[in-house]
Amino acid sequence: MTFLEVSGLRKRFGGLQAVGGLDLSMAEGEMLGMIGPNGAGKTTVFNLLSGFLASDAGEVRFRGRSLRGLKPHGICRLGLARTFQIVRPFAQLSVVDNVRIAALSRHPAMGEALDAARAVVERVGLGPRQDDPAAGLTLADRKRLELARALATEPSLLLLDEVMAGLNATEIDAMVRLVGAINAGGVSVLLIEHNMRAVMSLSHRIVVLSFGEKIAEGAPSAVAADHRVIEAYLGEEYVHPAAP
Repeated sequence: MTFLEVSGLRKRFGGLQAVGGLDLSMAEGEMLGMIGPNGAGKTTVFNLLSGFLASDAGEVRFRGRSLRGLKPHGICRLGLARTFQIVRPFAQLSVVDNVRIAALSRHPAMGEALDAARAVVERVGLGPRQDDPAAGLTLADRKRLELARALATEPSLLLLDEVMAGLNATEIDAMVRLVGAINAGGVSVLLIEHNMRAVMSLSHRIVVLSFGEKIAEGAPSAVAADHRVIEAYLGEEYVHPAAP
């Protein structure tokens, strides 16, 4: 049984094709990168997979079960969780209470949810700030909090939407280690990311979208050398960087 199977997925917004007949699959335990230029349809794919948008056509099956018609909370209960590009925590609540709200999906008793939330907060490196209001967090820590909220639902598949956007080089390196550890701990990851060094180092395979269609798929080294990917997204400077 394929872990995640997407076939013929389509979505239009008026005259704009956002996703055009996408096919992709993931094995359990895999880290799959998804790259492409802005407007390629990547976040729309995430919205379709997680139930925030209904597709016009196509099928999504997760652990052999169709997700058609399911709402986001129902899909989350099946073990598919996602983060969002724009991080919006409950600003006046503490870090741990933000995470506890998500943990309630698995642990209805408040005390158990708090224990689960504290464990996740420690896991993402926010333990020292667990009682601080979310409003006072740096961008890097808000990204960690967003990741913690998704992890608190105890997913088997985690969709990460530009979790490294806006971070500096040191913060990106730390996030790469964290995401790698999450995957090594048994959580499958589908990763949208514009930082090529990060996505190339983390991904087992990469899918490339352009104008809502898949133009390449394969190992990072093969994708980076594909002329269609270079032309549509990476640019020649990625393959032949300028001398310092």
